[in-house]
Amino acid sequence: MSVIIHNPIIKNMYKLFRLFWLVMVITIISQSCEKADVDRPVQLNCLLENDPVYKENPKSAEFQSLIENYVKQGLPGIILLVKDDNGFYIGSAGMADINKSITLQSCHISKICSITKMELGVAIMRLQEKGILSLDDPIRNYISADILDKIENCDQPLTIRNLMNHTSGIYDVIDDQGFYLQVLNDPGKHWIADDLLKYVYNKDAVFEFNPDYTAGYSNTNYTLLSMIAEEATNKSHSQVLHEEVIDALGMTNTYYFWHDPLPDNEVAQGYYDLYNNGTLMNLTNWNTGSGNGYGGMYSTVWDMYLLLDALFVKKTLLTQESLDQMLVFNPTVESRKLLGVACFKDFIDIGDPEKDYAWGHRGRDLSYSADLFYFPEHNAIMSMIVNYGTDGDSPLRPVFLEMRDEVARLITDDEL
Repeated sequence: MSVIIHNPIIKNMYKLFRLFWLVMVITIISQSCEKADVDRPVQLNCLLENDPVYKENPKSAEFQSLIENYVKQGLPGIILLVKDDNGFYIGSAGMADINKSITLQSCHISKICSITKMELGVAIMRLQEKGILSLDDPIRNYISADILDKIENCDQPLTIRNLMNHTSGIYDVIDDQGFYLQVLNDPGKHWIADDLLKYVYNKDAVFEFNPDYTAGYSNTNYTLLSMIAEEATNKSHSQVLHEEVIDALGMTNTYYFWHDPLPDNEVAQGYYDLYNNGTLMNLTNWNTGSGNGYGGMYSTVWDMYLLLDALFVKKTLLTQESLDQMLVFNPTVESRKLLGVACFKDFIDIGDPEKDYAWGHRGRDLSYSADLFYFPEHNAIMSMIVNYGTDGDSPLRPVFLEMRDEVARLITDDEL
């Protein structure tokens, strides 16, 4: 059977899997004798499952039917929270662990991938409010020339803001084939920034620096931001994330891997159809650079909701001045979204562009996906977790994309 993979990153990974299958077998056998970072989940005593207050939203039945339909189409598991002026809907469908037949519940913890960037961005905004740094500071104030002189575009007057809104043009580490070869050879590696940056050194910039007109998403930007947070505070960026966001909001089920130990038996397994043949592979313990600013956060839909509720609804996390800075979006449209400061303007084409858009962040990784958005014209928050990877192309990726659009349309449909 021939395998068709369209995404160049995943295509490279697939070639590497075929070339180094023996290494894979040895790695899996050796790891089977060790304790994995993520334990198998169990059924939880989840109060969100039974409390009627979390089904008060009049669209609850429609939301539940929607996610169940997409599980039938092949997505292993979905957890969805929606909160608007009519109340909450919180529900789940599918499996947390397919092999052990563990049902996915609303309290299960999952990897939320690049939503880590939004949390780090908010933390940095709070540091600015405290006078510890400024978004207009040159990044050379915080990162040594020994590092920056080896990264293309860092000879330009890059600021913290250029990293946060992806206008730097810096090469994206996850586009590098050598990086993925290392992921293949050591799937459970706990990466540090220095490990990652060696795959960025002396690589061509993605575009010439022109921050008023050009933006392009790069995970490397947020690794550099994690280093800036550490230099500015003399603390680990994990500690900064906890102090400024996680602990400040009482997000008691949020963990920053690998800096925080993950809880036993509460994390949903993550899956991906690596060979595009309908077989879901469990890639839960495969790490694509987690813990370095751009990914690695594990959370629940409830804890993610707390973040956006404080940020955009109650406005207790940042000042209005800081929010105004976050919500300046570059005119470059990238994958149906606009890039702001640690924030996207998304769903810009699902309905009326004047009122059906949302602010927030997507999360995509090898075996997990997440969405966290606030629809300001509808005063609605969507917090969603799917334990399937949609960063690369696969038959289930368009299923996921269709599902998230349907959820957004249901949220913004005022006639229901």
